[in-house]
Amino acid sequence: MHVEPDAREATRERTGLVERMRAVLLRAELAPPPEEALRHPAAAEAVHTAQHALRSGALGQERRATLSARLGALTAPSGGPAEPAGHLRRSLARALRSLPAPRSDGPPRTAATAEWTGREREVLADALALLAAAWPRSAAEIRETVAEVALLEGNAIDGYTDFAVHGAIFLNRVRLTPGDDGLPAAVRCAEAVLHEATHTRCNAAAVAQPFLLPERASGEGGAGAGAPLLVATPLRADPRPLSGLFQQTVVLARIVCLYERLDQSGEAVARRRERVTASARQAVHTLAEHEHSLTPRGGSVLASCAVVAEGGR
Repeated sequence: MHVEPDAREATRERTGLVERMRAVLLRAELAPPPEEALRHPAAAEAVHTAQHALRSGALGQERRATLSARLGALTAPSGGPAEPAGHLRRSLARALRSLPAPRSDGPPRTAATAEWTGREREVLADALALLAAAWPRSAAEIRETVAEVALLEGNAIDGYTDFAVHGAIFLNRVRLTPGDDGLPAAVRCAEAVLHEATHTRCNAAAVAQPFLLPERASGEGGAGAGAPLLVATPLRADPRPLSGLFQQTVVLARIVCLYERLDQSGEAVARRRERVTASARQAVHTLAEHEHSLTPRGGSVLASCAVVAEGGR
């Protein structure tokens, strides 16, 4: 994987992931659906559930029946807007549980999967068309990477991906509206899609060939060794694992590349490019401090992100 998108490489990674999913289902004595249906995020959820159960022994009869019914109902994903469904609601519940505790004096935390309006579908279509025109390689990779786009409402989450429903990306509906900074809705949405699609690509790529070295076993290196390393990142207020910083670095580098290609689109785009570039530099510099924790492949990706962040692209 590199900063420059690669649809062929994304397809190979997806194929490898599908084969791993099929193997888990066979071990669980579940009939795998056709390959295209295995691309559905709900299939990924079923595989994760089966894999977790297998760690404790065989699947129970009731759970096997439930998963069989879910898998049997699946068809090929649309690649576009997805209405609220069980696997998406369960994913959102997991995402909410992973958030830091809210401030006692802050507003109530709200989040739900939402239905798409006609206007929101138009904005998403415009955003994908913008990506296809400005950066065809990115649009091609997204078509191979994103299986469905779920819509969120509420103030808790701006957007995210979840490997347990791999292929789904979640966008808050505010990202499909014009920004207070003057960015058009289609541009904001294009950035959001690229952002979450890049996380999805990173997740699949890391399965095929990790970017980070395994963390040291607990007890090595003195007190605190073995605890997950948490670092400051540009896009999150709470400290994140090194894997989160790595993915943010790739995401920011790609967004810089997008805005370079939209550089003639007005002052709002230019201002946004400057802000994203500053965040990309911050991410690169922080990640470089932990370069010893990267595999050779991870180091290569960091180097390409650094070139983009420093304006050498």
